[in-house]
Amino acid sequence: MIKSELVTRLAEANSHLYQRDVERIISTVFDEITSALSRGDRVELRGFGAFSVKHRPARVGRNPRTGDPVEVEAKSVPFFKAGKELRDRLNKDDAPATGSTEGVGA
Repeated sequence: MIKSELVTRLAEANSHLYQRDVERIISTVFDEITSALSRGDRVELRGFGAFSVKHRPARVGRNPRTGDPVEVEAKSVPFFKAGKELRDRLNKDDAPATGSTEGVGA
């Protein structure tokens, strides 16, 4: 799903709101998450998951085409960890019928 599809679905589900207002709300939420992450904060949405920033140190990589070593600079990357409720909803239909936990993990 892309952002415009999310806006359309939420506008349809909330007919008392204009689509432009829904779009502004979604943009504001995404902007606030982005701002918090850029400050180094963690954003937790209970039942959904948590966004955080992981710091990757500088390293020597490899050019896949030539095999030559390449310096890779240190960087910060966004990280998302799904919450328990989200994982449970995604795996609800995948659980074995016998009650066994084989193959089910976190």
